[in-house]
Amino acid sequence: MPGTDALDDTSADHERFEAELVAQDQDAARVAIADIDDGRAHSLVNDLVDDDVVTPIPDERVLTHEPSDEAFDSILQLAVFHRGWTAGRGADVEDE
Repeated sequence: MPGTDALDDTSADHERFEAELVAQDQDAARVAIADIDDGRAHSLVNDLVDDDVVTPIPDERVLTHEPSDEAFDSILQLAVFHRGWTAGRGADVEDE
């Protein structure tokens, strides 16, 4: 008879526990960007325009995100992009 029982073997438990903690840390560090509604998007983009982060180009009906040089024809897309872009750079993202 073997010396240890397979059901009593807990050698991999600490690895599973550590992996679970790492996953929780990653979830906590992620910025929620999918929860932006139209009102919040308009507010965020208006603030970005006031702060010269976004430049509206009326002739082309686009908004240019100056730090990334990306152009958007949707306020919602721009707001989601900016929050993700800011989070990707490690900066704080304010919940508007």
